[in-house]
Amino acid sequence: MGSFCLPSIITYLSNATMSKNKDGLHALSKAVRIQTPRTWQMEHSTPLYLTSSFTFEQAEEMKGAFADENDENIYSRFSNPNTDEFVEKMCALEGAEAGFATATGMAAVFSSIFALLKQGDHLLCCSSVFGSTFTIVTKYLPKYGIEATLVAANDKDAWEQAIRPNTKMIYLETPTNPQLELIDLEWAGQLAKKHQLILNVDNCFATPLLQQPINYGAHLVVHSATKWIDGQGRVLGGVIVGDAALVKEIYLFCRNTGPSLSAFNAWVLSKSLETLDVRMQRHCENALKVAQALEKNEHVSWVKYPFLQSHPQYGIAIKQMKSGGGILCFEIKGGVEAGRKFLNNLNMLSMTANLGDTRSIASHPASTTHSKLSEAERLAVGITPGLIRISAGLEHVDDIIRDIEQALEKSK
Repeated sequence: MGSFCLPSIITYLSNATMSKNKDGLHALSKAVRIQTPRTWQMEHSTPLYLTSSFTFEQAEEMKGAFADENDENIYSRFSNPNTDEFVEKMCALEGAEAGFATATGMAAVFSSIFALLKQGDHLLCCSSVFGSTFTIVTKYLPKYGIEATLVAANDKDAWEQAIRPNTKMIYLETPTNPQLELIDLEWAGQLAKKHQLILNVDNCFATPLLQQPINYGAHLVVHSATKWIDGQGRVLGGVIVGDAALVKEIYLFCRNTGPSLSAFNAWVLSKSLETLDVRMQRHCENALKVAQALEKNEHVSWVKYPFLQSHPQYGIAIKQMKSGGGILCFEIKGGVEAGRKFLNNLNMLSMTANLGDTRSIASHPASTTHSKLSEAERLAVGITPGLIRISAGLEHVDDIIRDIEQALEKSK
């Protein structure tokens, strides 16, 4: 199969995978039923293709593969059947023309920017982004002569004013990590179209089950597949989907720089997509109930969750998201010391540098994901000393709430 998920390859897979054509299926069904063509063994589940390279019967066939005259696999850094299957499922869920899978979420973020920008270009970026993304934008882009401007998530005038003649791309997260700020994707799509800019959206927190940025004008969508897509804290992975011409440039960049997803991780992630819908339903239900309980807790200054009516961008949330997602955050009274006590007194929730797991997770962004930022930088992007992020897992919600409440009581 081919190196990345283009429409022609999608059509081939849809017709060759099973005897029944899946073009008329719902995207959720495609996430379950898309599968690489069966081998002569007639396996029901996709096998693992743990191979570094692929062979050819004829020299002319191999020559054609290297000349892009056919879609044969050459080398697993370029493409692999397991990776192709995962990417095709993600294209179906996001409504994308093409895609490419990477070894990590940050490889997807990095590649989606560096493959398309050059010295002298300008990037417009949301100021409240994941800590490593912030570092790429502020530390590494300038090293290669690429300018960047950080803009507050919901200051629409500032976004418009920050656009320059050399601006080439808008990059944003919604909801943002970890403050859960929301950006109106319809507005962002219109802004990008007005100025002929690439709109690149990190959709990790929402997943394609809750939000599809391409429907609002996004040209690229990136994910850390390590999070909700895997959903069980097992493997690393990333994916970029969107406009076919842009993805081709990203594919060529990644083919030569090497941040490709492994076949094993792709196999795990593809299987995980089969249960993403049912898992996200439970994650969202639990997160909302936890957020509602915390709104009444005397040890908490405020709570943010997209589907709480108290959220500053609640109107945007119900407009572009099907549900509020599995993440909530709150400010614990007492700052850093209270936050430390809270984490140390948790009995069930895990403390780990991840989210989107079956197991509920608590983290303190100021000392973990955003620790490389200065205090002033953290405050500028909304990372307050007592900010706690909760990734709601699949445990019984009463147990999640009970553990958080007892730890809050001991944080005084």
